[in-house]
Amino acid sequence: MKYLHTMVRVENLDASIRFYRDALGLHEVKRSEHAAGRFTLIYLAAPGDEDAQVELTYNWPDADGKAETYTGGRNFGHLAYAVEDIYAACQKLMDHGVTINRPPRDGRMAFVRSPDGISIELLQAGPSLAPAEPWASMPNTGSW
Repeated sequence: MKYLHTMVRVENLDASIRFYRDALGLHEVKRSEHAAGRFTLIYLAAPGDEDAQVELTYNWPDADGKAETYTGGRNFGHLAYAVEDIYAACQKLMDHGVTINRPPRDGRMAFVRSPDGISIELLQAGPSLAPAEPWASMPNTGSW
Protein backbone atom coordinates (compact mmCIF):
# COMPACT_ATOMS: atom_id res chain seq x y z
CA MET A 1 0.00 0.00 0.00
CA LYS A 2 1.21 3.50 -0.78
CA TYR A 3 -0.15 6.82 0.44
CA LEU A 4 -1.31 8.95 -2.49
CA HIS A 5 -3.12 12.14 -1.49
CA THR A 6 -5.56 13.92 0.77
CA MET A 7 -8.50 15.64 -0.94
CA VAL A 8 -9.85 18.98 0.27
CA ARG A 9 -12.86 20.71 -1.31
CA VAL A 10 -12.31 24.43 -1.82
CA GLU A 11 -14.86 27.20 -2.28
CA ASN A 12 -12.55 29.74 -3.93
CA LEU A 13 -9.94 28.23 -6.22
CA ASP A 14 -7.88 31.41 -6.61
CA ALA A 15 -7.72 32.02 -2.86
CA SER A 16 -6.80 28.38 -2.27
CA ILE A 17 -4.00 28.48 -4.86
CA ARG A 18 -2.65 31.66 -3.25
CA PHE A 19 -2.63 29.87 0.12
CA TYR A 20 -1.32 26.42 -0.81
CA ARG A 21 1.09 27.48 -3.58
CA ASP A 22 2.12 31.05 -2.91
CA ALA A 23 2.02 31.18 0.91
CA LEU A 24 2.60 27.55 1.94
CA GLY A 25 5.09 26.86 -0.85
CA LEU A 26 3.58 23.76 -2.43
CA HIS A 27 3.93 23.39 -6.18
CA GLU A 28 1.37 22.26 -8.71
CA VAL A 29 1.97 18.70 -9.85
CA LYS A 30 -1.10 18.16 -12.01
CA ARG A 31 -4.34 19.94 -12.96
CA SER A 32 -7.42 18.60 -14.73
CA GLU A 33 -10.73 20.17 -15.72
CA HIS A 34 -13.82 17.94 -15.88
CA ALA A 35 -16.56 19.78 -17.76
CA ALA A 36 -19.01 16.87 -17.65
CA GLY A 37 -18.75 16.64 -13.86
CA ARG A 38 -18.29 20.41 -13.45
CA PHE A 39 -15.17 20.29 -11.29
CA THR A 40 -11.44 21.05 -11.33
CA LEU A 41 -8.74 18.98 -9.62
CA ILE A 42 -5.36 20.43 -8.71
CA TYR A 43 -2.67 18.28 -7.12
CA LEU A 44 0.03 20.02 -5.07
CA ALA A 45 3.12 18.71 -3.32
CA ALA A 46 6.00 20.00 -1.27
CA PRO A 47 9.17 20.55 -3.29
CA GLY A 48 11.09 17.28 -3.46
CA ASP A 49 8.20 15.19 -2.10
CA GLU A 50 5.75 14.61 -4.94
CA ASP A 51 4.68 11.26 -3.45
CA ALA A 52 2.51 12.94 -0.78
CA GLN A 53 0.01 15.26 -2.43
CA VAL A 54 -2.90 17.49 -1.54
CA GLU A 55 -5.77 17.37 -4.03
CA LEU A 56 -7.79 20.56 -4.22
CA THR A 57 -11.26 19.85 -5.59
CA TYR A 58 -13.20 22.84 -6.85
CA ASN A 59 -16.84 22.13 -7.70
CA TRP A 60 -17.99 24.69 -10.24
CA PRO A 61 -21.01 26.92 -9.47
CA ASP A 62 -24.38 25.64 -10.70
CA ALA A 63 -26.23 27.07 -13.72
CA ASP A 64 -27.54 29.91 -11.51
CA GLY A 65 -24.01 30.81 -10.38
CA LYS A 66 -24.50 29.42 -6.86
CA ALA A 67 -21.33 27.91 -5.43
CA GLU A 68 -21.27 25.11 -2.88
CA THR A 69 -20.47 25.94 0.72
CA TYR A 70 -19.04 23.35 3.07
CA THR A 71 -19.86 22.92 6.73
CA GLY A 72 -19.23 20.26 9.33
CA GLY A 73 -15.95 19.11 7.80
CA ARG A 74 -17.50 18.44 4.38
CA ASN A 75 -14.58 20.26 2.77
CA PHE A 76 -12.31 17.37 3.78
CA GLY A 77 -12.79 14.69 1.18
CA HIS A 78 -10.80 11.51 1.69
CA LEU A 79 -7.49 9.75 2.16
CA ALA A 80 -6.27 7.78 -0.87
CA TYR A 81 -4.05 4.72 -1.15
CA ALA A 82 -2.78 2.73 -4.11
CA VAL A 83 -3.09 -1.04 -3.68
CA GLU A 84 -1.54 -3.90 -5.64
CA ASP A 85 -4.86 -5.75 -6.09
CA ILE A 86 -8.02 -3.76 -5.47
CA TYR A 87 -10.21 -6.88 -5.36
CA ALA A 88 -8.00 -8.57 -2.75
CA ALA A 89 -7.84 -5.36 -0.69
CA CYS A 90 -11.64 -5.02 -0.72
CA GLN A 91 -12.11 -8.68 0.15
CA LYS A 92 -9.73 -8.33 3.11
CA LEU A 93 -11.67 -5.29 4.32
CA MET A 94 -14.98 -7.16 3.97
CA ASP A 95 -13.47 -10.11 5.87
CA HIS A 96 -12.84 -7.64 8.70
CA GLY A 97 -16.46 -6.47 8.66
CA VAL A 98 -15.88 -3.28 6.65
CA THR A 99 -18.64 -2.15 4.28
CA ILE A 100 -17.48 -1.40 0.75
CA ASN A 101 -19.39 1.83 0.14
CA ARG A 102 -18.31 2.20 -3.49
CA PRO A 103 -17.27 -1.21 -4.85
CA PRO A 104 -14.49 -1.48 -7.47
CA ARG A 105 -16.89 -2.25 -10.31
CA ASP A 106 -14.40 -0.73 -12.75
CA GLY A 107 -11.41 -2.64 -11.39
CA ARG A 108 -9.89 0.73 -10.52
CA MET A 109 -11.48 2.54 -7.57
CA ALA A 110 -13.30 1.75 -4.33
CA PHE A 111 -14.33 3.71 -1.23
CA VAL A 112 -14.76 2.61 2.36
CA ARG A 113 -15.23 4.55 5.60
CA SER A 114 -13.28 4.42 8.82
CA PRO A 115 -15.13 3.83 12.11
CA ASP A 116 -15.17 7.65 12.45
CA GLY A 117 -16.73 8.15 9.03
CA ILE A 118 -13.57 9.24 7.18
CA SER A 119 -13.71 8.27 3.50
CA ILE A 120 -10.81 6.14 2.29
CA GLU A 121 -10.27 5.80 -1.46
CA LEU A 122 -8.48 2.72 -2.76
CA LEU A 123 -7.00 2.93 -6.25
CA GLN A 124 -5.60 0.06 -8.26
CA ALA A 125 -1.87 0.56 -8.76
CA GLY A 126 -1.16 0.49 -12.48
CA PRO A 127 -3.84 -0.37 -15.02
CA SER A 128 -7.38 -1.20 -13.94
CA LEU A 129 -8.14 -4.87 -13.35
CA ALA A 130 -10.69 -6.54 -15.59
CA PRO A 131 -14.24 -6.27 -14.19
CA ALA A 132 -15.02 -9.27 -11.99
CA GLU A 133 -17.80 -10.52 -9.77
CA PRO A 134 -19.01 -9.98 -7.15
CA TRP A 135 -17.64 -6.45 -7.60
CA ALA A 136 -18.98 -5.71 -11.09
CA SER A 137 -22.62 -5.94 -10.01
CA MET A 138 -22.29 -4.80 -6.39
CA PRO A 139 -24.28 -1.61 -5.68
CA ASN A 140 -23.08 1.40 -3.71
CA THR A 141 -23.88 1.35 0.01
CA GLY A 142 -24.44 4.61 1.88
CA SER A 143 -22.32 7.62 1.03
CA TRP A 144 -18.63 7.63 0.29
